[in-house]
Amino acid sequence: MNPSNNQNNQPTFSELIRSDKPVLVDFFAEWCGPCKMLKPILEQVKSRLGDSLTIIKVDVDQNPLVASAYHIRGVPTLILFHKGEIVWRQSGVLPAAELESILREKLAVLATPSALKNFQ
Repeated sequence: MNPSNNQNNQPTFSELIRSDKPVLVDFFAEWCGPCKMLKPILEQVKSRLGDSLTIIKVDVDQNPLVASAYHIRGVPTLILFHKGEIVWRQSGVLPAAELESILREKLAVLATPSALKNFQ
């Protein structure tokens, strides 16, 4: 993904992370070995979590301004956004089960305020 490129009416990075649906951003680099290890883990987690979140990848070498804006110092770095706010961040590779568990916990918390709001 090229966050600063808005050709063909594709949403910008800023628009994507402001979504009502949580967005997990994988900041990576092509030369990064651990980043390559993370790809099948993210695919596995996505297959288990389905449409409850969006996962996007941002190449830090091709998008240095975005990487700098979010203080990405090492790759891979995962950041979970909800409505433009950082909910969680982690640098390094996590096992699929651990990442899935963390994301399920965060998604449950994010679902709670809107559910409570309906009862007020």
